[in-house]
Amino acid sequence: MKPDNIEVVLREALTEEVASAAHRLEGLEERIVHELGDRCPRPRIIDRLRELLAPTRHGRIGQLAVLGVTAAISLSLGLIVARNGQAGPTLTPALAPTVASRSNHEVLFVVPAIDANKVSVVGDFNGWEETPLDDDNEDGIWTATIPLSPGRYEYAFVIDGRWWGQDPSAHDYVQTFGQYSSVRYVGGGGDGA
Repeated sequence: MKPDNIEVVLREALTEEVASAAHRLEGLEERIVHELGDRCPRPRIIDRLRELLAPTRHGRIGQLAVLGVTAAISLSLGLIVARNGQAGPTLTPALAPTVASRSNHEVLFVVPAIDANKVSVVGDFNGWEETPLDDDNEDGIWTATIPLSPGRYEYAFVIDGRWWGQDPSAHDYVQTFGQYSSVRYVGGGGDGA
């Protein structure tokens, strides 16, 4: 057989094979759709919630609906508690900083800063402006007494121009913009002020 004849024979054989199998391809798409139609996954609850939170118009309406339902439930629970006369849990000083008496307390701020030239305290009680501390006997212990009303106060020391926000005598610490500040509660009982 010549190479030209082999090519012709192969082409004819492939054409006959495709023609004989063509009847099996008829309706293939419908059969696949029918088979897969029964296998479609059912949307889960989490998928429905994602749809509600999606940034589409439909999603925004869902977000507003969820917000409205949450507000209604919170309001209803608040009214139920108020009607039953239950006071609920006692507020901590952080949540109710001015529950104590309104009289001022003398609060002592103390920081050891040996060899420091200038030490001051800044906080939300003085608009974050420096209030100088004194080291009268030059022992490296700087002090200042500041009258404060009962409440929660954030503060830090400034030692020779450098921020020092972790006072060992603080009640708590907070971190804002990478800097620590100390927290002191005044007038909450047992806080020394």
